Amino acid sequence: MKYYGRAAVLMLSVVSAFSQGLPPEKLLQKPTDMWPTYNGDYSGRRFSSLTKINDGNITSLSLAWTFRIGASGPGGSIKATPLLVNGVLYFTIPDKVWAVDARSGQEIWNYTWDTKGGIHLGNRGVGIYENWLYFETPDCNLVSLNINTGKERWHQKICDIDQFYYASVAPIVIKNHVLVGVSGDDLDIPGYLESRDPETGELQWHWSSVPKPGEPGAETWPSADAMEHGGGMTWVPSTYDPELNLVYVGTGNPQPVIAGKGRKGDNLYTESIVALNLDTGKLVWHFQPSPHDTHDWDAVQTPVLFDGEIKGAPRKLLAQASRNGYFFVLDRTNGKNLVTSEYVKTNWAKGVDAKGQPIPNPAKEPQLDGALVSPNQGGGANWPPPSYSPATGLFYVNATRAFSVYYIYDDDEKPEGWGGNDQGGWGESMLQAIDYKTGKIRWSHKWATSGVRSGVLSTAGNLVFTGDPQGNLVALDASNGKALWHAGLGQGPSNGPITYELDGTQYLLVGAGDTLYAFAMWKP
Repeated sequence: MKYYGRAAVLMLSVVSAFSQGLPPEKLLQKPTDMWPTYNGDYSGRRFSSLTKINDGNITSLSLAWTFRIGASGPGGSIKATPLLVNGVLYFTIPDKVWAVDARSGQEIWNYTWDTKGGIHLGNRGVGIYENWLYFETPDCNLVSLNINTGKERWHQKICDIDQFYYASVAPIVIKNHVLVGVSGDDLDIPGYLESRDPETGELQWHWSSVPKPGEPGAETWPSADAMEHGGGMTWVPSTYDPELNLVYVGTGNPQPVIAGKGRKGDNLYTESIVALNLDTGKLVWHFQPSPHDTHDWDAVQTPVLFDGEIKGAPRKLLAQASRNGYFFVLDRTNGKNLVTSEYVKTNWAKGVDAKGQPIPNPAKEPQLDGALVSPNQGGGANWPPPSYSPATGLFYVNATRAFSVYYIYDDDEKPEGWGGNDQGGWGESMLQAIDYKTGKIRWSHKWATSGVRSGVLSTAGNLVFTGDPQGNLVALDASNGKALWHAGLGQGPSNGPITYELDGTQYLLVGAGDTLYAFAMWKP
């Protein structure tokens, strides 16, 4: 393990600005001069109350600085959301962490983990607690660094690389808990979420996405063996309601991925939105967007929290645009479904049941001679984060309507590996603005080609920022979807943009490929 600092004189000049660490109360406030956790705050809304960049002056937005890491390959793309604490940005790729001055883009320090292997597809970022930074490594470690120097404090094993787990999730720090999720190779291992002590990294609690025999949910699996290899990875960060003290996380697909004959039943708690008690990890409620999934439609998309009205009554709400093409609004106190609608046209379900869950159509299960299914394996949405604006009451998500022909290769009772595959076809992509009260599309901004996988940021300046398939960072009018501004980055944003204000200047920051781009609206 290595870390590299800049010149001592520069370190002395900036350390005083951020040596105070992250004040815990900042994690409960709207993000303005900081972006202290993955989604800006615990709600998952990715909404900023800043207005210096707005729909009236967006054409004056200009490039302030860039920072290029010079990495290559899939793992070299900046899929992390940078965190901003006391004027310093912290971000990752697999096995690497950087601290960069948020005003100038100058590097302060970087750290390299001495990896033992694992899958290096990407890393979603860091978590911060006081003066400590946390990140996960592909070879299954949680590492803690000093945020002032980048020096390692400790590391703890959180999964087993020999069982083909890997770790890529941005840790979420809540009170005295560091929440860590895991990823897998989609073969035959169960997913889980853990809470770790921020001082030592020791285990506080462990919640498994699949039950053990005799536990609630076990009746949705045919056997103990199927549960033991059941899947349900937790590879996108959680959200949190401090009043209810509940953590909300989406879980991944069951395994085997395509061939479901050997796991008859709904396969809880895979493909589910679950609410866990923060202090104990105990399951409080669950809702399953895709019962018995056989299309690789992880339900890990961000569970977004906000308060609103349904049929004139105030409710504490949770919304998810799930990978299966359906939009759900739940009462986050109990998991009761309030709204279910399609945000892209689908063909895999026969309808919706009384609990608000889609009813799978057996004819759209993978077949030996193929079944034409929409959405495709990539889903109506994937892992890049959506946004919710309390100013407009709209939920924004980059969406794709596409078709795949799903084939089953292995129809044995205990298939090997995925047991099947899919072959893609026609598709179209768009940014959808969804009215949460009804689930109806308020407006839709279609992209010129399909395949967009960029996250979203909305602001009180009546703007929505995201990426398009042509490699542009785009600003749209949040009320009607009209395109107002774009900047060509060469390739599309590889996570969601963030925004912050320092010294009276509002910045817009996004990662695209191996480069961070910071735009600014300079004060008059």
